Amino acid sequence: MRSTLISGLAAVSLATTLAACAPGTSESGSGADAPAPSGSVDLSSFKGKKITYLYFTDGPDEAATRSLLKEFESKTGGTVDLQIVPFADLQQSLQARLSGGNAPDVARLADLAPFKDELMDLSGVVGADYADQFLAGPATAMKDGDKIIAVPNDLTMNGPFVNTDLFEKAGVPVPTKWTWDEMVAAAKKVQAANKTEAGIAIDKSGHRLSTILSQFGTTMVGKDLTNTLDEAKATKAIDSLVTLIEDGTIPKDFWIESGSKYKGANEIFLAQQAPIYISGNWQVAQFADAAKFGWKAVPNACAERCGGFPGGKYTVALSQSKEPEMAAALVQFLNSKESQATMDAASMWLPTRNDLIEGKGVTYPDRQADMEVFTADVGETPEDTYDAVASPAFGASATVLVEEFAKAVAGQQDAATTAKNLKAGIDQAIADSK
Repeated sequence: MRSTLISGLAAVSLATTLAACAPGTSESGSGADAPAPSGSVDLSSFKGKKITYLYFTDGPDEAATRSLLKEFESKTGGTVDLQIVPFADLQQSLQARLSGGNAPDVARLADLAPFKDELMDLSGVVGADYADQFLAGPATAMKDGDKIIAVPNDLTMNGPFVNTDLFEKAGVPVPTKWTWDEMVAAAKKVQAANKTEAGIAIDKSGHRLSTILSQFGTTMVGKDLTNTLDEAKATKAIDSLVTLIEDGTIPKDFWIESGSKYKGANEIFLAQQAPIYISGNWQVAQFADAAKFGWKAVPNACAERCGGFPGGKYTVALSQSKEPEMAAALVQFLNSKESQATMDAASMWLPTRNDLIEGKGVTYPDRQADMEVFTADVGETPEDTYDAVASPAFGASATVLVEEFAKAVAGQQDAATTAKNLKAGIDQAIADSK
């Protein structure tokens, strides 16, 4: 499936230097129709200029980001004002600034859909073939028609962690591959042997639940805003999870106490109250620092199909930027081969560039084997999951998924009704996104 994911994409050499393809002078403007910068420019033209970078941090990435920005400033003689906001406030903050005519020049986003009309077209800067430098999945969201509006900055991959100490005490081998049924059986055996609160912990997240839907053979949305949910397969996935909650394998209180709001289950895993935790690669850095027990990342379990579910962040330039040339240059700089390799190693991120996935990859300072597990699952993850997460209707659909699943957990409806309601909710999310 890895060859399917990146078929037709040739490995590329080192990213073109800023001096060769940095944007040239263009008239500053605002709004979606502001002209994109094009041509080339001497980087010294940025000397004394200042741009802002609206950013949210996942933790260890902040120091690496500041280091890269200093390097950019050294190359250009300009200044980048890094403005950090909590992830929960990012969308509201950016919308307010756009409405007030005070947009940042560059931003880090997880969801492009609400801001598509405000993003600068970078195609004149980076070239028409720029998307070919990136994995086909993450590159799905780069374009809006012929425009290149975003660059995938990092890739996330959902997947499980196991407490190897608890597995060893229970006499259960740590898997190198496993089916869904084998994962469930192992979780129950390790839970019983160690008398832990749960066997499996999973974040309360539509994104994480989408991992299970995909493994059972379906996604919620596809290309061209289509509703792709297979109700029968969704029913089977939902029923499997609800059964595990009802028999105590997955903690029920965790799902009920916080309603339908996102909640991470990492504290349950760190407290050694669940031997298996379904989350994603961004936890590696935290666990390397905080876990006081043996643990490791393992491949996703296979039901009808294998792999996890992707996500990621994007670097964008805003069309309201008063320094569009410098803004576009920063976006390109942050996503060069060298910059991504530096950032990924420091932050335990997965790269989006072909030359970092297909070559020797990223050398991480710690937990290399765990990161390679997630990297390998990139190639096992079906292509339609990338179409799903790139859809402007995915965010709203994911919210509906959590809300309807919470009703099933509370015993208010069965799995079939949950899948039916989810299908209708996806239709509404698609209609709203249009």
